[in-house]
Amino acid sequence: MRAGLNSLQTRLIGHKAVMDRPRELALLLLFLGHVITALEVPLDLPQPPTITHQSPKDYIIDPRENIVIHCEAKGKPHPSFSWTRNGTHFDMDKDPKVLMKPHSGTLVMDISGGERAEAYEGVYQCSAHNELGTAVSNSIVLRQSRSPLWSKERVSPIIAQKGQSLILHCRPPAGLPPPIIFWMDNNFQRLPQSRRVSQALNGDLYFSNVQPEDSRSNYICYARFPHTQTIQQKQPISVRVLDNKPVDERAPVFMVPSESVSFKMVLRGEILEMETAEMQCIFVAVMSLIFSFSPTPAISWVKHNSEIPSGRASFLSFDKTLRITDVSEADAGEYRCIANNPGVWKETPSYSPRSRWAPAPFTRVTPPTKVLAPKEMGIIMCRAAGTQQPSIRWLMNGLPIENAPKDPSRSVEGDTLIFSEVQTGSSAVYQCNASNQYGYLLSNAFVSVLAEPPRVLTPPNIVYQVIMNKPMLLECVTFGSPLACFSLFKRHLSETIHRWIIRPDERRKLTMSCTNALLCVTLSGSRITEAFSSVVSLPSEPTRILRPPEYREVQRNRDVVFECKAKHDPSLVPTMTWLKDDGELPDDERFRVDSDSLTITDVTESDAGMYTCIMNTTLDQDSASAQLTVVEQPGAPTDLELTDPGARSIQLTWTPGEEHNSPIKKFLIQYEDALHQSGVWHNLTEVPGTKTTAHLKLSPYVHYSFRVLALNDVGFSRPSMPSHQYRTSPAAPDENPTEVKGHGTEHNNLVITWKPLMPLQANGPGLQYKVMWRQQGIEKDWTSVSVANVSKFVVSGTPTFVPYEVMVQALNDYGLGPKPGAVIRYSGEDFPSAAPGDVRVLVLNSTLAEARWSPVSPESVRGRLQGYKVHYQRERSLHRHNSHHSKQSTEIFSPNKTSGKLPDLLPYSVYSLRVTAFNGRGEGPSSIPQRFETPEGVPGVPSFFKVSALDLDSLTLEWGPPHERNGRLTGYTFKYQIDSKNDLGLLEELDLLSNQSSFTLHNLPHSTRYKFYISARTQRGVGPTLTEEAVTVLDRAMVSPQVDIATQGWFIGLMSAIALLILILLIICFIKRNKGGKYPVKEKEDAHGDPEIQPMKEDDITFGEYSDEDRKPLKGSRTPSSGTVKRDGSDDSLVDYGDSGDTQFNEDGSFIGQYSGRSDRDATHDSSEPPSPVNAMNSFV
Repeated sequence: MRAGLNSLQTRLIGHKAVMDRPRELALLLLFLGHVITALEVPLDLPQPPTITHQSPKDYIIDPRENIVIHCEAKGKPHPSFSWTRNGTHFDMDKDPKVLMKPHSGTLVMDISGGERAEAYEGVYQCSAHNELGTAVSNSIVLRQSRSPLWSKERVSPIIAQKGQSLILHCRPPAGLPPPIIFWMDNNFQRLPQSRRVSQALNGDLYFSNVQPEDSRSNYICYARFPHTQTIQQKQPISVRVLDNKPVDERAPVFMVPSESVSFKMVLRGEILEMETAEMQCIFVAVMSLIFSFSPTPAISWVKHNSEIPSGRASFLSFDKTLRITDVSEADAGEYRCIANNPGVWKETPSYSPRSRWAPAPFTRVTPPTKVLAPKEMGIIMCRAAGTQQPSIRWLMNGLPIENAPKDPSRSVEGDTLIFSEVQTGSSAVYQCNASNQYGYLLSNAFVSVLAEPPRVLTPPNIVYQVIMNKPMLLECVTFGSPLACFSLFKRHLSETIHRWIIRPDERRKLTMSCTNALLCVTLSGSRITEAFSSVVSLPSEPTRILRPPEYREVQRNRDVVFECKAKHDPSLVPTMTWLKDDGELPDDERFRVDSDSLTITDVTESDAGMYTCIMNTTLDQDSASAQLTVVEQPGAPTDLELTDPGARSIQLTWTPGEEHNSPIKKFLIQYEDALHQSGVWHNLTEVPGTKTTAHLKLSPYVHYSFRVLALNDVGFSRPSMPSHQYRTSPAAPDENPTEVKGHGTEHNNLVITWKPLMPLQANGPGLQYKVMWRQQGIEKDWTSVSVANVSKFVVSGTPTFVPYEVMVQALNDYGLGPKPGAVIRYSGEDFPSAAPGDVRVLVLNSTLAEARWSPVSPESVRGRLQGYKVHYQRERSLHRHNSHHSKQSTEIFSPNKTSGKLPDLLPYSVYSLRVTAFNGRGEGPSSIPQRFETPEGVPGVPSFFKVSALDLDSLTLEWGPPHERNGRLTGYTFKYQIDSKNDLGLLEELDLLSNQSSFTLHNLPHSTRYKFYISARTQRGVGPTLTEEAVTVLDRAMVSPQVDIATQGWFIGLMSAIALLILILLIICFIKRNKGGKYPVKEKEDAHGDPEIQPMKEDDITFGEYSDEDRKPLKGSRTPSSGTVKRDGSDDSLVDYGDSGDTQFNEDGSFIGQYSGRSDRDATHDSSEPPSPVNAMNSFV
């Protein structure tokens, strides 16, 4: 390796770099550089200590757990640790409960034995030492968490008038840290909050204006102490809201908490929360009118001479709290909160409590690590800023620098340490302490004096896989003291070497061909001290997004899908990542990321923004973005104002609400009439979305309140807050009732009705209606009557159905309405007095007839003739089997008709018919009933059709006559054909007699499917067809009647006999056992000398031996001691029942061969002697 480096060095010094000829290869862009702002010293070199982890400055502990104070540091050699407490050395050896973790400075104080945590409270500071210096931690103030009890107090009930402001004080105990405050009832349900009711940062509950629904007896303030996880509660507060006085309107008033301040200090990087005083906004009434509502003001925030930071600012508690995160010096300034009620008639003055903010001191030490070679120079700066300029104090190894050993190479100039011609051994850790009246900050920086040759820290033989024509970062991390340049060489297969020399502070963009061996070396002067090589390989396929996401506009609460389809090199593993506004997607289950899409469900307005899909591989990436616009109904208009009041007009002006990304198309103006219909809103007019003013036409005697709704493509907004009330003066009515009608409910009256005026049309109090009538052409004078609160009047004693002139006029306490026009209406009708005459019937066919009649005279109508009704009913059928009545049917015909068709009649039936005239009152008398007959029709479908018998070559079918014969049946039409899988065979047709109900087809091929058709006939034709299918069988056995054997008499008798026999055998067995009986053969053996037993003829046959199992006695039997059955002098033998002398017993005592055939020897014997019934019984048992 060393020889190769020397050869390479010679070639570099003696020759200038030669560029390759242009080659048709892809180009690769390399970014080379060396970052020195955060120099990392190799771990094998000496370095002073550096604090890597420490507990927070204000360290609050849980008194129930062991105390752990963190202090971790690194250095070479590894540092040792020591602690101070309250400014003096903390000797851990004196307290056995305190120990330090090995290889660490972390303290652990064991208080599990009952020690009090407060005994260890104090200010702690950790020091990390090694031979090169000392690093110190922040001063850590250790305090135990405290959750004091709530002080006992007696809470008196609070009584407030509706519309007044109210504060419910919490005043929790001062815990450490401060408790978390929330309000609930005694059922542990959180109390609802709104713009009107909200909780302040100090825990108090503010009511801008109380309402009757705020009355409750269980307002309870709870305090939760985080460290001890305890919850304490205040005594319940009872609030009762009275609603017995009107509420006047007043300008907004700020209710400022007692501990509120208008000047706030926040450390840089912390969170600033500013709270507006909760507001009561009650307005002064205009025109001495008194109203019963107290609108809650709207709240907004502004920053004086600047903008509130949009990305870090949020508005909480219904815009009453401004919260700014990651505070910086740019956030210093004056913040103003403005309260405004849009419901005032004239402009409302806005009040703005001011809050100023200024940062406490912060420091920036650059650089935090300084490595110098002997004889070099360098500086360390400590930049600090604050509202009050902080003072800078330098320390060295934890001690004031003025008390440190003198070093001529070191000097202090304010906030800067200057080092010149440093010497080996002057390494140290320096601390910068910046402080003012608001606090302090401590920063460590170490200076290490080293003399080290350059080295390459990047591991060798790294393979870089890159994308064609894309930039890449080639790492070449080096270290040396003093700093050295490094070089990159490119070697082709032709051994030509390209060289680039890069300074330590340089970053260069280079161009090279596809695949190369790269060599990174460090130079010290003209010598190469160390080198490493890498290989660059180049895939050909860059990652590209083929289908980028597209712009989406979606309504709130809907779903949206972004697609993102990409292509990448097959050898690389892709990863799809989605961003929102260049940040991570919200941690919300509504966001679902699939392989090539992003789905957002239940979209909210906060989801709007720029969405970016990034297709990442290990080498490159491609991205595409699309905007999501969330549209919804526009915001409610605000700041309603009434101007230019007139007797019957007024000007309404408003401020549009937010469009929510969808332009406003129009505004709808509604009104409420508090005098006549309080709480009901009516549409008044519409104006285009570009206007914010409307000239409204009004009616007299109305107490108007107005509100405005905005409409965009999504829908209507919420209504605006109502305007103040505007009352118009009364006047005489401008119009009369409409829809004036008249009719009679009896033959001697006239009921006059009309549509009453709306309250808005009354124009004044005392609304009445003047009803006027006279008989047309008969009476000259009008009869009139005035009525109120009704919409009809009945005129009695009128002639039957005569015309009347009718008028209805409106009037009130301020006069009559305009003169009305007369309408002609008729008095009541009476029933017609005569029936139609000359009624006759013409039968057209079996289901249709025509009725004819003569009209009634006009005098007999006694009203307005509305038509004729023909009532007809089927009395019976002409067929003797169908004789029943059906329900009555009615056909209605117009007054000018004297005939009409009667449809849907049933054939071959007798009908009766009568005709009446009718008017608005009802029907007159009926005509004389007329009877007529309908002719025959085609019959209905047969009542049933089935196959009753099957055989190899025949089928028998049965059917029933139709329920609706509709005449005399003349026969049946029977058809059949073969029904194969592919098609139907030739259709055969037979005519059958009317009294026939079955038919058998013979000589049919077996196993063939047939389709059958049957229909009934009358003289009028053939009725509808009924179908059936059947298959001839393959085997005659298949058509044998299936008999259930269990129901046959012989089977039942046989089973009864067998059961009886079994019962007898069981009884005999039971009797013999109770007597101590034995097996039959055993009985014969035991009875050897019994002379009463007669020997059998064959006495020379012996018994076989018993098996072991056979020797087991039955209950009550005895077994010989010899274990075998010996032949005795008995003449009884079993040969007659066995095959040979080898006959054996079964296990149950029976013997084998008892019922088997005789042996050859016995076959010569012609013995007709039957078997012994005793032996047979015993063998069965």
